[in-house]
Amino acid sequence: MAEATPLFDTYARAPLRFERGEGVWLIAEDGTRYLDFAAGVAVNSLGHAHPHLVSALKDQADKVWHLSNLYEVPGQEKLAARMTEATFADKVFFTNSGAEALECAIKTARRYHFAKGQPEKFHIITFEGAFHGRTLATIAAGGQAKYLEGFGPKAPGFYQVPFADIAALKEAISEETAAILIEPIQGEGGIRVASKEFLQELRALCDEYGLLLIFDEVQCGIGRTGKLFAYEATGIAPDIMAVAKGIGGGFPLGACLATAEAAAGMVAGTHGSTYGGNPLAMAVGNAVLDVVLEEGFLEHVSDVSLVFRQGLASLQDRFPDVIEEVRGEGLMLGIKAKVPSADLLKAIRAEKLLAVPAGENVIRLLPPLITTAAEAREGLARIERAAEQLTSVKHKASA
Repeated sequence: MAEATPLFDTYARAPLRFERGEGVWLIAEDGTRYLDFAAGVAVNSLGHAHPHLVSALKDQADKVWHLSNLYEVPGQEKLAARMTEATFADKVFFTNSGAEALECAIKTARRYHFAKGQPEKFHIITFEGAFHGRTLATIAAGGQAKYLEGFGPKAPGFYQVPFADIAALKEAISEETAAILIEPIQGEGGIRVASKEFLQELRALCDEYGLLLIFDEVQCGIGRTGKLFAYEATGIAPDIMAVAKGIGGGFPLGACLATAEAAAGMVAGTHGSTYGGNPLAMAVGNAVLDVVLEEGFLEHVSDVSLVFRQGLASLQDRFPDVIEEVRGEGLMLGIKAKVPSADLLKAIRAEKLLAVPAGENVIRLLPPLITTAAEAREGLARIERAAEQLTSVKHKASA
């Protein structure tokens, strides 16, 4: 009988305990080393114990941890200026998480129309398979029944259409529509990539109907696709964008970015956060940008991604009974399995490689952006051994 725990029983945790990390490696209490291609679900963008991030956090910890937003926080001004300079945005609101960044994005879109004298425009169109967070508003935005069940009526104002279905989207637009919200690449939904053409159509529809386009780049942002943000590869830009995960490199940090026009309704008193933009988070966020914006860093991500894609394509050819499809962009990759994905994840973990489950029977590979080509090949070798093991078991079962 399992020992009772004082923790909420909300997680089905793997029986692994890690005491430290080094770059792309995690070291368990018994000394076993695991190649970490989960990266805290795309959070540890620069791996574990990155010296520049550690130094920035330690330096700030000796000064001041928390101030609240009653006062000016210089680190916020610095990080916001760098983020707006590097993106479409003019304004930034700092949060502690991706869900909070999405909440701010939703409120910003609704407030935009309210300030323009159109309070009836508060509906937001989202896409099936989406994941936008765990708050009552963001589970309604995601629309997945498994996350909505048992929490009372679904928060109103969200309408889901099939992913990448432009006809269904057009039909869903009404006089009450305020915005369209999409992940350029669905993470939990199974590493489903929205095409450049589809996203361009969304931009055109928003312009035609006076809607705001919101991108959720919580998982695919901060260099993960080989661009600072995924939207840069599409030829268009959103009006509002939610960011988190990789921007903090492991420290809780999120941000809502917007154009000045889109953020016009967010005047003093309309939104706030006690912890959002605290000095510790700002020190780490600025340190992350120091590294990610270094010349050649994003090219490195693209180069290593190519090693992964070629290696995974080879494994797909060799193990068609295990690997059905390879998906994704940059270092946000998915293996759609022919076997139950839980079996593939278990086999991969047995090879001391960490990955992340997703929808559509997909395993996510989200390695730190600092992963080298040699480390990518080591990971591929471990996936190969896992595939060999699963193939052997399958052949024995059918013999």
